[in-house]
Amino acid sequence: MTELNIEIKKFSELSLAELYAILQLRSEVFVVEQDCVYQDIDGKDEAALHVMGIKNHELVAYTRCFEPGYYFPQASIGRVIVKQSERKYGYGHEIMKASVKAILDSYQTNSIKISAQQYLIRFYESHGFKVTGEGYLEDGIPHIAMIKE
Repeated sequence: MTELNIEIKKFSELSLAELYAILQLRSEVFVVEQDCVYQDIDGKDEAALHVMGIKNHELVAYTRCFEPGYYFPQASIGRVIVKQSERKYGYGHEIMKASVKAILDSYQTNSIKISAQQYLIRFYESHGFKVTGEGYLEDGIPHIAMIKE
């Protein structure tokens, strides 16, 4: 298995090629693969910390992280993606570990809240997140709030 290289950048530090790769991967997974029409380019990327997983010079895993108070009182992680052809290598776990560490390093907190797709509850539980509240639909997909303290 090829190692996943992690790069963490603020929006202003992203190259045009990196931004294009991020938007392309998000569209590939969230719009095409999940057949979900929604506004991915939501004006919030400028406030995010972008955690990129790169394999052989290609973006294959990604999240965006926000400081406490932006979405929730806690920090948050969103747009968690691994390219479909790369999911068998455990890169989802690697990108989540890197994202949790990025939040600790950048925002000095371990308290994180996410809006998780319900079918991924066990995956997020393996990273210390716990279900909170009732499920809800977000862009037509069942989600649940989860918190890591």
